[in-house]
Amino acid sequence: MALDPTKHADWEIAEEAESRMKTVYQLGEELGLEKEELLPYGHYVAKVDYKKVLERLKDKPDGKYIDVTAITPTPLGEGKSTSLVGLVQGLGKRGKNVIGAIRQPSGGPTMNVKGSAAGGGLAQCIPLTEFSLGLTGDINAVMNAHNLAMVALTSRMQHEFNYSDNYLKKIGLKRLDIDPRNVEMKWIMDFCAQALRNITIGRGGKMDGFMMDSGFAIAVSSEIMAILAVSNDLKDMRERMGKIVVAYDKKGNPVTTADLEVDGAMTAWMVQALNPNLMQTLEGQPCFVHAGPFANIAIGQNSIVADRVGLKLGDYLVTESGFAADIGFEKFWNIKCRISGLKPHCAVLVATIRALKCHGGAPLPVPGKPLDPGYSQENIPWVEKGCENLIHLINVIKKSGMSPVVCINAFHTDTDKEIETVRRLAEEAGARVALSKHWQYGGDGALELADAVIEACEEKNEFKFLYELETPLRKRIELIAKEVYGADGVEYSPEAMEKAKRMEADPELQKLGTCMVKTHLSLTDNPVLKGVPKGWKLFVRDILTYKGAGFVVPVAGSISLMPGTGSNPAFRRIDVDVETGKVKGLF
Repeated sequence: MALDPTKHADWEIAEEAESRMKTVYQLGEELGLEKEELLPYGHYVAKVDYKKVLERLKDKPDGKYIDVTAITPTPLGEGKSTSLVGLVQGLGKRGKNVIGAIRQPSGGPTMNVKGSAAGGGLAQCIPLTEFSLGLTGDINAVMNAHNLAMVALTSRMQHEFNYSDNYLKKIGLKRLDIDPRNVEMKWIMDFCAQALRNITIGRGGKMDGFMMDSGFAIAVSSEIMAILAVSNDLKDMRERMGKIVVAYDKKGNPVTTADLEVDGAMTAWMVQALNPNLMQTLEGQPCFVHAGPFANIAIGQNSIVADRVGLKLGDYLVTESGFAADIGFEKFWNIKCRISGLKPHCAVLVATIRALKCHGGAPLPVPGKPLDPGYSQENIPWVEKGCENLIHLINVIKKSGMSPVVCINAFHTDTDKEIETVRRLAEEAGARVALSKHWQYGGDGALELADAVIEACEEKNEFKFLYELETPLRKRIELIAKEVYGADGVEYSPEAMEKAKRMEADPELQKLGTCMVKTHLSLTDNPVLKGVPKGWKLFVRDILTYKGAGFVVPVAGSISLMPGTGSNPAFRRIDVDVETGKVKGLF
């Protein structure tokens, strides 16, 4: 008997459920995996040899492809991963052969205020400790590969500064003449460490490196994490790895990982990471966990490889896009599906009464502090006003050619009148609507949602991209700003404008996709503005080049690639039982 989520923490529910877990061998057998396709990491986690599976099942038709996204969230998140797991459990209750695909959590939010994104209540992915604390080492591989590129760059700069052309030629090095003021990459680590955003390296003598400004970003924002998400196979990954622009020379020409002769070694770190990780829901359905989160500062999608494997093994594959539909779904729609060639059958738009109230005028939630009492008391005007954000994002998804299923992710404090208000307004906007109580009741609470998704998957849709790759970069950014965010237009910093013009003049860069970096807390580039703001323009302050991943990255507003740790972080409540070795306090 599962524990009551209104009385027990997520980690307690997970710990109790883990006593009844299937082994990965059982999961593999149920999925139809052959023995050599399963690569166990202990008894309850495994990697799956994607290459062998895809080759064996190449002639098998794909299952139904479902993406889960959300309305603009509060800083606490809106249960998108929870809803995905709940939907998988609900489809399982309906007897469907279903597989989930979610993103691996970053150590930053796990140890900060947001938690590990394993789901919650009775809709979780387990085992929770392994899920939350490193899993099979994919993020560690990303960090090693990325930081190896920085080692190659900084050591090369030191040697070019200290040695003559003749000596460099003697040891087989060509002078790259790297501009220390124009370095594209930073170091990475998987925590929210604001003190490392801007640093100076190379202090000391000539043997201590080249002295210059540098800094850190969080691991999941690395271009290598994006490459893990979008690579179709190892050959594709190897080619992408050599295209990464690390810096520029003093004439403005790009210096790549191939120029530094480090791309092969970087790929070596990533070989095993390319295989997706297999776990399970609380109710025993298989779930792939692969690639990273953070659609606000990265692509924020689980991997194409995991989706392709899941579509061959299951009749339904439920995948996940990070944060809200304006950034996560937009990138799924215009980047991931373009690269993979996969066409979705259905999009699920998750909404909570809590977030709708936030958009409707309730006091803004502050991470680490109790919610305002108004969030647990009936307030129809707040909900009605907040539904403007929901309706806006319903219309965004419609622009892809799909009509979404709105999932009302219910909490036990929501009232019937509040729920009916959301249902009425969403249906008037042309969406299917399903109430889901998976957090409290697991798969049994998600049957209405499962039925709505099954029905939606049988409808034909006219899936289409928002723009073609021939569209000039600034026009693309304008389309995303106006059609997805609701902006009146776009403004650029002088630096961003100069880069945009240069990219538009370069035929190779013009073919790349567009991966926006923007706050997830608002449709605008200002996290404080809620609902559907009017009369504003998107401010693009910089544009990065991710040639390996295959897109350019416009950076809007003041968002940073290295988040900060709050004053009341989760690590204060995480500990270990020294008798059993079990971790407690994760959420």
